[in-house]
Amino acid sequence: MIPETVHEVLASYPILTAFALVGGLTWLGYAMADKLFRGRIHGSAIAIVAGLALAAVGGIATGGKQGIADIPAFSGIALLGGAMLRDLAIVSTAFGVRLQELRGGGVMGAISLVLGLSASFGVGAAVAWASGYRDAVSMTTMGAGAATYIVGPVTGSAIGAGHELIALSVAAGLVKAILVMILTPAVAPAIGLDNPRSAMIFGGLMGTNSGVLAGLAATDPRLVPYGAMTATFYTGLGCLLGPSLFFFVIRSLAG
Repeated sequence: MIPETVHEVLASYPILTAFALVGGLTWLGYAMADKLFRGRIHGSAIAIVAGLALAAVGGIATGGKQGIADIPAFSGIALLGGAMLRDLAIVSTAFGVRLQELRGGGVMGAISLVLGLSASFGVGAAVAWASGYRDAVSMTTMGAGAATYIVGPVTGSAIGAGHELIALSVAAGLVKAILVMILTPAVAPAIGLDNPRSAMIFGGLMGTNSGVLAGLAATDPRLVPYGAMTATFYTGLGCLLGPSLFFFVIRSLAG
């Protein structure tokens, strides 16, 4: 447990405490990536996994719904990890894009978005069906979660899914994000992931912002803005199509 005096000081400056905690985790992640994994796993991936572990510990310890942010000393994490700063970070990556590269990969990027979303929804819906969830709402929600952990709850809430299904969709999206961020550096040479055009296609196919950004950062930081562009469009398009087109398609197939 945190000593009472220290706890009071940390709780008095929640944002500073949040920045210090995230900075410490990031430093630790990069140190472990360099010393233990010799660069095979990116430091940001290790830091994200450590953050998820702390969130689980905080949730278990407090019984709350915001993970470690439910502990007063770390309440600033709720703001630092909230949607506002997340979206700011995503949008800011667009400033690293060269317009000529963006135009050159535009058509293939759009095609990759359609293929990536369709494949993710299809796989997620198939897994839901195989797991015994045979209704359209459940299959669509799980399909959306297989797209990203943001599209899952947005779609589930829109079509009336229960909390259990929404939680499962978030879990599916988190597993996908972690796999993408860890495996991207390993498979990059085999799939030619070494230029802006391929990074845009990769972002459109995978779609998960956190996974794509961390994976590309471990592969080549210069590719991050291009993958982020299509991955961001993927999330927005998924939130639009999930509770509409994909839901109607799955409902017509599932009955």
